[in-house]
Amino acid sequence: MAERKLARLFDVRRVIGGLFVVYGVIVTLIGVLDGPSELEKAQGVRINLWMGLGMLAVGLLMLLWLRLNPPPEPAEPAEEESDRVA
Repeated sequence: MAERKLARLFDVRRVIGGLFVVYGVIVTLIGVLDGPSELEKAQGVRINLWMGLGMLAVGLLMLLWLRLNPPPEPAEPAEEESDRVA
């Protein structure tokens, strides 16, 4: 039972999707709060805002993919008669 939860918890889609969502939120907030000097450096483009929204979209797509196509259940080990101790 615990192995099943660990297999689902450490699915690479969950880890990557979660990190992209967290970093996407952070970079989006930085992009919203950019001042005039940052905008001047980027030639008037709110690059942090656009990259943050892109990262957020990729992260949410990874989590949606995980939700729609969950990992298969790990196979139960078969108990053999010779392994049992009576």
